Amino acid sequence: MNSLFQAVSVLTILAAFSVSLLAADSAKLIETIQAVNKKGAGHAEAVKAVQQLQAMGASTAIPILKAMDNANPLASNWLQGAFESVADQALRANELSAKDLEGFVLDRTHNGRARKLAFDWLTKVDKTAEERMIPNMLDDPSSPLRREAVAQVIQTAEKAKSDDEKEFLYRKALTGAVDRDQVDKIASSLKKLGQTVDLVEQFGFLTAWHVIGPFDNTDMKAFNVAYPPEKEIDLKATYDGKAGKVEWKQYLSDAKDGEFDLAELTEPHKGAIDYAITEFNSPSGQEVEFRLATANAWKLWVNGELVFAREEYHRGMRFDQYIVRGSIKEGKNTFLLKVCQNEQDQDWAQRWAFQFRIVDESGRAVTQAE
Repeated sequence: MNSLFQAVSVLTILAAFSVSLLAADSAKLIETIQAVNKKGAGHAEAVKAVQQLQAMGASTAIPILKAMDNANPLASNWLQGAFESVADQALRANELSAKDLEGFVLDRTHNGRARKLAFDWLTKVDKTAEERMIPNMLDDPSSPLRREAVAQVIQTAEKAKSDDEKEFLYRKALTGAVDRDQVDKIASSLKKLGQTVDLVEQFGFLTAWHVIGPFDNTDMKAFNVAYPPEKEIDLKATYDGKAGKVEWKQYLSDAKDGEFDLAELTEPHKGAIDYAITEFNSPSGQEVEFRLATANAWKLWVNGELVFAREEYHRGMRFDQYIVRGSIKEGKNTFLLKVCQNEQDQDWAQRWAFQFRIVDESGRAVTQAE
């Protein structure tokens, strides 16, 4: 009896030791994949790491998904490929764990892209997953999972028999909708029911700004010229501008799509630069995305720190054209924009405007503290 007990104990210890070694090895392989960079360094090593992870089997699936939490976009692509290789093999061997995948999906602290990836594979091994889980994801931080939940409510609304039920369901869908196409579809459907949607509020466009300008941008030479607003913010100050003295003036855009039209609100200028500044009272410190659209060259400062710059003119203006990740602090935050216009005289080169909003990871508008 003692000999048998000792043998079982030894086997248990060896098994635990093997699992520990496997976990350590898989962690090193995952680190190899995470080290891939845009210049090509580490690609050959990453290919080998993916192959080795696949050979280790289904136990590496969740660790790979977890590694996407803090991976850069390129590394995330590699990790997704590694996971799909492992998951495909495990699925064919009937070893892909629905329980583990569902646990990962339900943990909202994980990366949204990784959770959607886990959910897609979960539905391959559990046909009830979509029906059970999607209705509870209307407020999910993962944009693709939330999108599916919104789509499901829209479909239900389209089949509803009464106008009251349709309106209720479309309004419900609107609470989770963050993508322009879905919001437009909901707004259009509600309009047919005699209801309106405030798109400025829905998307969280900032439409009240103080503006100063124009400053000179002849021959597009002033993108990197630091005019006074880049050095100090004094809303009572007066400076020398392109056509004389300039001072800060407050403007409010009433455009339904949240566009702040510098050419209309101030006056059109060519070879010119305007600065626009606004404040945002955040209820907490948080990681956010600054989403901007403009056909002009521009720079953005957040709380005095330059966070993004793009010197490009008249390549069109579209919703959420630029997405810049950053952070805001609790309380007052200041956003300063430098918007540059060149001297092209074609009809399509006259636009001098921008849209600006702040959203969370899922794309939902961040609202100001009251």
